[in-house]
Amino acid sequence: MIEIMRNIIIAGLTSLFTDISSEMIYPIISLYLLALGSGPALIGMIEGIAESTASIVKVFSGAWSDRISRRKPLAILGYSFSTIGKFFLWLASGWGSVFTGRTLDRFGKGIRTAPRDALIAESSSSEKRGSSFGLHRAMDTLGATFGVIIAIVIMRHLGLNRGLHTVQHIRSYLPAFRYIILMSLVPAAIGVAALFMVKETGTGRPLARTLPLKWSRLDRRLKAFLIVTFIFTLGNSSNQFLLMRAKDIGFSVEGVLLLYLVYNIVYDAVSWPAGRLSDRIGRKTLIVSGYAVYAIVYTGFGLTGSGSALWVLFSVYGLYIAFTEGVEKALVADIAPADLKATLIGLHATLVGIGLFPASLLAGLIWDVLGPQYTFYFGGLMGAIAAVGMLVVL
Repeated sequence: MIEIMRNIIIAGLTSLFTDISSEMIYPIISLYLLALGSGPALIGMIEGIAESTASIVKVFSGAWSDRISRRKPLAILGYSFSTIGKFFLWLASGWGSVFTGRTLDRFGKGIRTAPRDALIAESSSSEKRGSSFGLHRAMDTLGATFGVIIAIVIMRHLGLNRGLHTVQHIRSYLPAFRYIILMSLVPAAIGVAALFMVKETGTGRPLARTLPLKWSRLDRRLKAFLIVTFIFTLGNSSNQFLLMRAKDIGFSVEGVLLLYLVYNIVYDAVSWPAGRLSDRIGRKTLIVSGYAVYAIVYTGFGLTGSGSALWVLFSVYGLYIAFTEGVEKALVADIAPADLKATLIGLHATLVGIGLFPASLLAGLIWDVLGPQYTFYFGGLMGAIAAVGMLVVL
């Protein structure tokens, strides 16, 4: 029991420090790109390609982890790539370097996700798996909360809280953005170092052959779940669009960061209880509820032009991710065959990632052509369809 909790805590600490680093940067990425001369469509393309291209790696990383029966080396490699990606962001003088940095960062996430999640699944019993993933998500999101707070403190220390009404105003933040990115490298390195202390859960005995991933071999519920998840992802564009919506309504950089902080606080507070609840009442109720919340929130983002309403919407949005992210991983781990656990966790993550490219690209194009509200109406519609789909198939 002590070894089991030790693994989950260490994996959680690694994610905590990595997310301190990542979330110091993430809420300012769209603003950073705007300051470097990019527009919404280009931002959507960069985010979509970076997320989707890197996510293709997840299923291959999971399959390789099963093939060599090792989790730890691939997880460490993935976290290391993410640190290197942040270095490219710091050096950026145009959108090309940001694209390279984001792709390397997401590529690292693609390498590490399935092996790390398989390690968590193998470090817990099926009766406590939702709780284990929920605890990991809570620690991960606690890091995100700290990261946003640190970014806010840095902005205040630099005396920057100007509006974002013109391109010149946004460009004046470039030195501050670069300083935040530079500071983010410290917790990123600590996160990689922490993972060296985790205990390997794989046997270390390579399989005699590569296991084929046959669709016919999968459980019917798992196949249906993966299909509905992919459909939902087509409407689940990058969170950068939520942050750009806040900027358009009139929030300053600090205001945007505070909104994102509220989202992370709710996400952090609810993740572990939601995971534990899924162990008791089943994964279906939480996942369907999460997609329904997503549909309501995105519709709200389309309807509102009020700054006060955004505080509520960002708070409720934290419930969606808390209800779904860790619980979905626990569901895949529950249903997947033991010899394909990392492969199928990776496949799930890959399907989600592949969908992010058309979702983010389409969201950017809709924003440019029809206006921001229609981007969110489309996302709300896809969330509602997915909620009904999950209700039927699970």
